[in-house]
Amino acid sequence: MKVVAGFIVGVLVTYLLGAIFVSQGNIAAVTSMGFEITFAQRIDALIHDVTHMYDLYLPVVIVAMLVALSVAGAIIRFNSNLRLIGYVSAGFVGMIAMHVIFKATLGASGIAPTREIVGLVLQGLAGGLGGLAFHYASQKTLTSPAAVV
Repeated sequence: MKVVAGFIVGVLVTYLLGAIFVSQGNIAAVTSMGFEITFAQRIDALIHDVTHMYDLYLPVVIVAMLVALSVAGAIIRFNSNLRLIGYVSAGFVGMIAMHVIFKATLGASGIAPTREIVGLVLQGLAGGLGGLAFHYASQKTLTSPAAVV
C-alpha cells in the first residue's frame, strides 16, 4: 500500500512542478517578445495551467513515472543502496524521455517550453523531485528496539 501511496504522491509532485514550469516557461516566451506580465497575471496563469492541464498532461506524467519508477524498482531490488539515486534519476530521465519520444514520434513538442533545453531540463527536474517524493513516501518505516519497549 505504501508503494501505491508513494506513487500517487510522486505523480502529484511531478505534475504540479511540471505544470508550474510549463506555465512560467510560456510566460518567459511572452515576456521575451517585449510584453509586460504582472505578478498577478503570472499567478493567474499558474493556477489556470495547474487546474486545466490534468486532462492531457497528467495521464502522460502517470505513464512516464509508472515506467520509470518500475524500471528503477527492478534495478533497486538487486542493490537497495541505490534506492534514493535510483528513483530520483528515474523520475528525471522518465520525464525527459517522455518529451523526447513525443518529439520523435509526433514531430512536434506538445509542450512549448520543452523545445528549449532549459524547459526540457526543468521537466526532468519535476520528475526527479517526483522520484524523490516517491522514495520518501514509499519508504518502509523501521522500528527501533527502543521504540518497541
